[in-house]
Parts: sequence; structure tokens; C-alpha cells
Amino acid sequence: MEKHEIDRINELARKKKTVGLTAAEVEEQAALRKRYIAEFRESLRGTLDQVYIQQEDGSYKKLEQKKPLN
Repeated sequence: MEKHEIDRINELARKKKTVGLTAAEVEEQAALRKRYIAEFRESLRGTLDQVYIQQEDGSYKKLEQKKPLN
């Protein structure tokens, strides 16, 4: 996500607190937030894919994603 898009998210958040948003701005804010969160999760997943945990015996095991409880 580019800096101007993050700046726009912040601008809309400030405007929402002061004067409120139009329907088009609410939709824009939701779309920008959704994209920001998706990119953040992708970045975090990439970082966690590089994590290894040292076992008691000194070996390393790749961090695994937990399975859903459902």
C-alpha cells in the first residue's frame, strides 16, 4: 500500500471524528481499510513463515499455523 493511500485512510478517520463522512467516503474508507488489513496480514504471514523454534534437544522446527477449532 502506498503512502498516499495510508494518508487518505488517516484523513478520512480524522474527518469522521470531526464532521462525519459522506456515503461515498464511508465506502472508500472501508475499501482502503480492507486492502490495508489484507496487505498487513500477508506481510505478517511472510515474516512468520521465516520463524523457527528451537526445541529442547537443540534442533529447530518451523513454526506451524494452528488448525481451526471448528
